Amino acid sequence: MSNKFQSIKGFYDILPEATPLWFKLEDTARRVLAQYGYKNIRMPLVEPTELFVRSVGEHTDIVEKEMYAWEDALNGDKLTLRPEGTAGCVRAVVEHNLTYNGPQRLWYTGAMFRHENVQKGRQRQFHQIGVEAFGFDTPEVDAEQIVLLARLWRELGIQDVELQINSIGDAHERAEYRNVLIAYFEQHADLLDEDAKRRLHTNPLRILDTKNPRMQAMCEGAPKLIDCLGVETRAHFEGLCKRLNDAGVAYIVNPRLVRGLDYYNRTVFEWVTTKLGAQGTIAGGGRYDTLVERLGGDATPACGFGIGLERVFLLMQEYGIHADDAPDVYLVNVGEQAESAAFSIAECLRNANIQVVLHAGGGSFKSQMKKADRSRAKYALILGDDEVVNNQVTLKPMLATVKGEQQRLGVEAAIEYLTTN
Repeated sequence: MSNKFQSIKGFYDILPEATPLWFKLEDTARRVLAQYGYKNIRMPLVEPTELFVRSVGEHTDIVEKEMYAWEDALNGDKLTLRPEGTAGCVRAVVEHNLTYNGPQRLWYTGAMFRHENVQKGRQRQFHQIGVEAFGFDTPEVDAEQIVLLARLWRELGIQDVELQINSIGDAHERAEYRNVLIAYFEQHADLLDEDAKRRLHTNPLRILDTKNPRMQAMCEGAPKLIDCLGVETRAHFEGLCKRLNDAGVAYIVNPRLVRGLDYYNRTVFEWVTTKLGAQGTIAGGGRYDTLVERLGGDATPACGFGIGLERVFLLMQEYGIHADDAPDVYLVNVGEQAESAAFSIAECLRNANIQVVLHAGGGSFKSQMKKADRSRAKYALILGDDEVVNNQVTLKPMLATVKGEQQRLGVEAAIEYLTTN
């Protein structure tokens, strides 16, 4: 006997019992995004490796340790399975000159890939919804995206998520702060772990985001980037805060929040929860005003975020949020004439936008009714040879929440009953 194949570590199947809740999450997100005028864009899963090196940052964990990258044996191209969506979206905007006629609000969804340590809420293939706005340089769009997420949590029934915001300034302000930070960390070199020592002269801001308990107090005492902001950058951040206050969205200013990708500037934000352990960030993003130009386009301000769908899904389960894909009708058919007629009757019901599971494979009336019960259908529509002769069906309510008694009706009357009840 041959061995069974299993999915690769960190790559998983989403089984039918889970997909209704996934649909609820995705459909709610699509509806909210449409309310804010965002249009869908779809990009490839595979992009040139250099795209991520130049955008995400050569000295980030993603580029150094997590990307699934290879050289194409057919033509020598260096390729990578996308570890995040913003770079590919910017590439598409530049390639197709999408901002030629004005600013763009875009969103996408799909699988991303990172070679990470697998744990709850962290997989090697995971799914995101990404949202990007191009051509807006004032804090209205920063606030709009945060408020959009607040609306999404309400629509999904998710509570007790905390918004953290910060400003990491523009490039020259970060360069000044970087020197201050390096000097501070060098004074506390005995407390730095190996990862921090490696980052010290390449990406010192990421040290602030350490999860090492030994370094927490030292990082809390580090100089604050916000103290290095200029007048214009500070006004942008204050404008964001004002709009969030006006919208009634509560937030915490977290001076240690820097995000993990090199392309961010000014606004950064995260929505976090305490219900998922270490993987508490369910959405995060910010402004990246220089990335379009860095990837070959004209200077274009931009702002965006990503939602970790697996983590939101887990959070929905934590809150006991349910979704159902039960059919309206389970069509029981017993007898040779009934089996023959059931197929066309099922199609008539579907033409009326009624969801129907047609029993197939024969079986007794009792066994079919058990399957109708397990399907969680609102009604069993029973078709025997006697019903066929009289051009009728028997309609039986299957759920306690469904009103009415079992009754025999003509097919057209049954369809009318089902579409009005």
